[in-house]
Amino acid sequence: MDAVSFPVLMSNADISGEELLAGTLQPSTVIERGGEKIGLIGLTPEDTHDLASPGPNITFTDPVAAVQAEVDRLTGMGVNKIIVLSHSGYPVDLRIAEETIGVDVIVGGHSNTLLSNTDESAAGPYPTMVGDTAIVQAYAYGKYLGELSVTFDDAGKLIEATGAPLVMDAAVTEDAETVARIAELAVPLDEIRNKVVAEAAGPIEGGRDICRVQECEMGNLVADAMLARVASQGVQIAFANSGGLRASIDEGEVTMGEVLTVLPFQNTLSTFRVSGQTIIDALENGVSQVEEVKGRFPQVAGLKFTWDPAVAPMEGRVQEVLVAEGGDFVPIDPGKTYAVVTNDFVRKGGDGFTMFSGDDKEAYDYGPDLADVTAEYLAANAPYQPYLDGRIAQK
Repeated sequence: MDAVSFPVLMSNADISGEELLAGTLQPSTVIERGGEKIGLIGLTPEDTHDLASPGPNITFTDPVAAVQAEVDRLTGMGVNKIIVLSHSGYPVDLRIAEETIGVDVIVGGHSNTLLSNTDESAAGPYPTMVGDTAIVQAYAYGKYLGELSVTFDDAGKLIEATGAPLVMDAAVTEDAETVARIAELAVPLDEIRNKVVAEAAGPIEGGRDICRVQECEMGNLVADAMLARVASQGVQIAFANSGGLRASIDEGEVTMGEVLTVLPFQNTLSTFRVSGQTIIDALENGVSQVEEVKGRFPQVAGLKFTWDPAVAPMEGRVQEVLVAEGGDFVPIDPGKTYAVVTNDFVRKGGDGFTMFSGDDKEAYDYGPDLADVTAEYLAANAPYQPYLDGRIAQK
């Protein structure tokens, strides 16, 4: 934050206990355009502790209360045009619009929602109006540029909001200076990214809409690679959070750049020991937010499990768990201790896997980079044949 020339905003967090952020990270700011003051309020997911690694000194709070507090403060300063910059997801944005007073526009993200007045697959109109609040979001990956025109009356009341997500296709002329600068910066990286590390005998599915709700080919690949790397250490079970899988891989030559696109977070392998009951609890957490397509859905190796979406979350959705032992799969023993491998983010409690965290697990969190492990596994099994084997079943 010290390196950028613009304010970084987050209203729904108590950062008073984190000296590196206190006084630097602001809840809101006021900018002036055309002689008019505009209030900007930042927002991040309330479950950021599960999604990232913010450390123990930051507390994330309810977005509605946080936004309303900043709206009241800004309006008290005479600011009557207020925009929330929300990386919290479309459902949260709808709730903020419904439960706060004084927000004019919410520019959203996080859920990668497409809002459009012409695309039948869109989740809602662009903008989505909730009372006098206009909500916009324009999918993800730079495919669209959201454009919104808002008209206010003299009192700062929003009286019109129109716009659309504009497709950024070949008809849009690239900025030559920027393209040249990117090419220059890419030179030292291209040798790594373009290196062919393996071959895929078929496309390896890693889409979030698949891997976050069921067994997927990329999940099997990564979990298998993790387990193969540490099996000689007596590790029996591998967990991979689907939120850590960010792309698919096409059939044919596989480059290191493609592997890094799938696994971009520089996570390391973590090994540890927990009881069979802890593993069952971890699986319960993993399938607890399938309806929201959250990244905690578990991809596994050395393990098979069956779950029932009709059961309430954390109330016994996991119906059966089998562990690979002696060339066969046997029922997990809740009282037995098992050696497990995952990535360091999950091991430290990320994506809700708090049952894996702590200093009492005989953990080693400094293994090799997960992308390197996966690339080496692909190379050792080239041409790699993607597959599903029913290790995750739905009742």
